[in-house]
Amino acid sequence: MECKKALSTPEVDHDLEKAQEWLRKYGSAKASSKVAGREALEGLVGVKIEGGRASIVKVASETDFASRSETFSTFVQEIADAATAGDVSGDNVDINAFMASAKDSKGQVLKESLNDAILAIRENIQVDSMIIMEASSDKSVMAGYVHGRAPNSTCGSAAAVVEVEVTSGTDSEKAEEAAKKLAMHVVAAKPTYLNPESVPEDVVNKEKEILLEKMTGANKPPEILEKIVAGQMRKFYEGICLTEQSHMVEEGNPKVSKAMKSLGLELKNYTLVGMSK
Repeated sequence: MECKKALSTPEVDHDLEKAQEWLRKYGSAKASSKVAGREALEGLVGVKIEGGRASIVKVASETDFASRSETFSTFVQEIADAATAGDVSGDNVDINAFMASAKDSKGQVLKESLNDAILAIRENIQVDSMIIMEASSDKSVMAGYVHGRAPNSTCGSAAAVVEVEVTSGTDSEKAEEAAKKLAMHVVAAKPTYLNPESVPEDVVNKEKEILLEKMTGANKPPEILEKIVAGQMRKFYEGICLTEQSHMVEEGNPKVSKAMKSLGLELKNYTLVGMSK
């Protein structure tokens, strides 16, 4: 019915090429309006690293089946590629504005590519988040890891990008390998903060308050209580700070900060994105 309607439209006048254009334009819009508002909890994460910039984008679909399709995964990677090549940065990107102006590898505006993907898949598709990292110095190296990849795809269910800075003696190839291993650790360990210094003061104070409450009535001198709290805080940091965690990918599981130092590297930044339900 839609094909017949397209062909009989006055501006098309039974021209097949014009009919295809009409269907893409009006069919996509109609499909988008039909699926808008439907819950989208599945999806994929895409990564692109190039020229001192890295992007991680999360795109949601309604079903896992749709997210594993080639159409969907290609669309996700196109967004990641465009984000890295563009001039947006940080974790507060105006996604709507970006989608309305950035183009895919074929020169099509990403908003139109989104509508085409919705038309092909017939599900609600949402660009949930977009984070762009930029190298902090010319000595920085970035590498990423994508977990749970879709079939024949570079996108997966979770991804991390890590930035390390070469401080002494390590070539860029070894630095990139170390950063990739650390990105694998990040996906598995899911740290919340880079290091103890980056943990907000209110979070630290709350944890100390909880620890002190647990020791109420312990009848120990203040200096002993202080040492106990300090020891418990070290364990707290090991659970949430990347630099303090045991490296799950390196042999012997050394502390991440020590592993990086032994390689002549300094951990500068990381980003972790996953499909949460």
